[in-house]
Amino acid sequence: MGPPPPPGFAWSPSPRGGRDTSPAAPHRTSAERVRALTTIFALLLASWPALAADIAATERRSDTGLLAPETRAMQDDDTANPGMLTVLDGAEAWSRAPGPNVPACSGCHGDAPASMSGVAARYPAWSRDAGGPVDVAGQVNLCRERRQNATPLASDSPELLALTGYVAHQSRGLPISPPEDPRLEPARERGRALFGRRMGQLDLACAQCHDDQWGRRLSGATIPQAHPTGYPIYRLEWQAVGSLQRRLRGCLTGIRAEPFPAGAPEYVELELFLMSRARGLPIETPAVRP
Repeated sequence: MGPPPPPGFAWSPSPRGGRDTSPAAPHRTSAERVRALTTIFALLLASWPALAADIAATERRSDTGLLAPETRAMQDDDTANPGMLTVLDGAEAWSRAPGPNVPACSGCHGDAPASMSGVAARYPAWSRDAGGPVDVAGQVNLCRERRQNATPLASDSPELLALTGYVAHQSRGLPISPPEDPRLEPARERGRALFGRRMGQLDLACAQCHDDQWGRRLSGATIPQAHPTGYPIYRLEWQAVGSLQRRLRGCLTGIRAEPFPAGAPEYVELELFLMSRARGLPIETPAVRP
């Protein structure tokens, strides 16, 4: 059951989070509600055990298993999955040159279903051009700069999401297979450390929820293992397709931590670790999530 809430605080059971409408605090300000919620989280965390080990390979589960039946049906039906519109945009961009006298993506890589099959399952990967690890979006922008003489696309822009979604879609159903490249290990270990680091005003680490408490309920929702199997994903909350970096920024904001700047290396380091943590699970792009 966990510890009781602090005196004078009433928790709303509304599935959307609700608000405190109890007679005990009818005029509570936003700042007071924030302090009360922070106190509740602190009390809950005090009752949680110390960080556990990584999730065993035999216990790894895609977050798809937690979806409501209607959301799962939406994801599984390409004619109903709204993320497929972004994939179709990506197919068009794949064959369109970004400027005169430069090749389209297809000009170098040919037919994407053949040349890009399995690529997303092996990223982030080491890039000689970048001198470090890059994710799929980073590789798309490197190709634009170095091969197409084009301006890099903005993070989470529709154009970049379309191309990354199209590339990742070519690996759908294939198992995540992180590269065994020793040059990636320092960045992967930094990602592991970030996943286990307490951050923000709520003093929470990613691992406290997604390693230690997965499968339990918090605020009316089941805590997932948080594997990056379906990015870019369509989130019903966003009513749009978004990247893993956008989701990580949302998590940081949720624990009241300062998000890293867009495109910061910390995001790629976290993805490196998360992809290793999800080894063997199938790519699901474009996934649908609440």
